[in-house]
Amino acid sequence: MKHRLMLCCLSTTLLVATFVAAESSLKLAKLDSDSQAGRSGTTDNWSVLNPKKLTLRSAAALVTDRDGNEVYAKRGDKALPIASITKLMTAMVILDSSLPLDEPITITREDRDLIQLTGSRLEYGATLTRRQMLQLALMASENRAANALGRTWPGGMKAFIKAMNEKARTLGMQTARFTDPAGLDPGNVASARDLVKMVRAAATYPAIRKATTTKSISIRPYKRRGPLKYVNTNRLLKNKSWTIQLSKTGYLNEAGRCLTMQAKIVDEPLVIVLLNSFGKLTPFGDSNRIRKWIESGIKG
Repeated sequence: MKHRLMLCCLSTTLLVATFVAAESSLKLAKLDSDSQAGRSGTTDNWSVLNPKKLTLRSAAALVTDRDGNEVYAKRGDKALPIASITKLMTAMVILDSSLPLDEPITITREDRDLIQLTGSRLEYGATLTRRQMLQLALMASENRAANALGRTWPGGMKAFIKAMNEKARTLGMQTARFTDPAGLDPGNVASARDLVKMVRAAATYPAIRKATTTKSISIRPYKRRGPLKYVNTNRLLKNKSWTIQLSKTGYLNEAGRCLTMQAKIVDEPLVIVLLNSFGKLTPFGDSNRIRKWIESGIKG
């Protein structure tokens, strides 16, 4: 009798254990299914957008979400001149190094622009810290500041450009090529798809996010003069309807107007890349068209 009771109890225990295991498996399967649904939910949202309803004036454009899903694309794989968007790479290389950001750097004749012959308010003898040079290069697209950062790199300018291209390779930027730290040479090229990789990498640096979204700063590069005020080259930062987390503009005759941003639209951090736009306001107009297209498409 005792033997039969033990067998009965054992059978009951096994049945309960089997039921619990089966129920746990079902829960895990459901959790995995929910997780997959969560990951694909955003992609499903983008599928309601009609690209035929978006007309952009930029020659190349790409918009992606936080997971790299494509929201909109136009000639996204063609390598084009990127002008001062280059400075995002310059900043990452500097910040990856152990160079002291508080070290003073003085502008010299070597830092002048001999390619596009642009001017600068940083005259020979102007002295700022490496951190301030970085801020000006990113926020105000100061070319002499960017050139000074490359010139003062260990090994000089050639070594710095080599480091820029090595960084591009580590990011998987297959079409990218860098030839100077300021983006003055039209030989600085990349596809919109590669620039998305660069923007997403740059967004992991708090110093880059802060500098590129600062509206204005005042600096004192000369001992016996007053401060110089610099403003951000991205006018969308003044627009309260935008939540911009990182941005960089660029312009050359060969590149047209360029703009890269990471910005929140419908509560989603999106990367926007616009290349080869002709007309000073075209990238900003295209950005607004993209935002309205997404908002109206998602919200109905």
